[in-house]
Amino acid sequence: MAGIGSDMRTKIYKDGTYLDINPSWHEEDSPWKAEQIRNIIEKNSLNPKRICEIGCGAGEILNQLSEKYYSDREFVGYEISPQAFEICKKKTKSNLSFKLSDLLEDSSEYYDIVMAIDVLEHVENYFYFLRKLKEKAEYKIFHIPLDISVQTVLRSAPIIRGRNLFGHIHYFTKETALETLKDTGYEIIDYFYTGGSLELPRRGWKANLLKFPRKLLFALNRDLAVRLLGGYSLLVLTK
Repeated sequence: MAGIGSDMRTKIYKDGTYLDINPSWHEEDSPWKAEQIRNIIEKNSLNPKRICEIGCGAGEILNQLSEKYYSDREFVGYEISPQAFEICKKKTKSNLSFKLSDLLEDSSEYYDIVMAIDVLEHVENYFYFLRKLKEKAEYKIFHIPLDISVQTVLRSAPIIRGRNLFGHIHYFTKETALETLKDTGYEIIDYFYTGGSLELPRRGWKANLLKFPRKLLFALNRDLAVRLLGGYSLLVLTK
């Protein structure tokens, strides 16, 4: 996690608390996330030379992109957690490097694409974060969990679980996520839902129980399925 300056929540990423709770730093989800990112890049015919990720965690999303899809591009990951940096720096190679620092405080760098993948929901002052991030690249890619749905509000436990286990302190719907980006000066180029609850393994028995109704309702009405049952995130390409 990165780019949250002196916020109180920063300490859990710096003192090892987050690693204790999430020892893999979600590395197992990275191939799937990298594929979603490639989809939105190629769908919009982008040809980036330099790609950056803020809050790169274990660095595996960048590693996947640099190996599977764009071996001739430059990738840079920023991370403020010393524990995560120890994981990701081992993946350094000719076209992939990592920095134990905050991109928002690095005035010398500008990229073709900067990615914030499952970061926004962790950042205490996310309006400040978004305004500063806008200056760092021509295009920005966000992956934002849509934690608010009818079933999560009724049950409440999934929201508290996300807060305690994953450090989520903000909760979005598709509409509030897009309006927040617009409010901070971003131009929405493209977006689509991603179904981690359906496509990623080891989501838990409750998520598995909801797989069929989520898939069925999503096929009939995507927005309604996400509003009612949740389990989706939003991948957004902006300028």
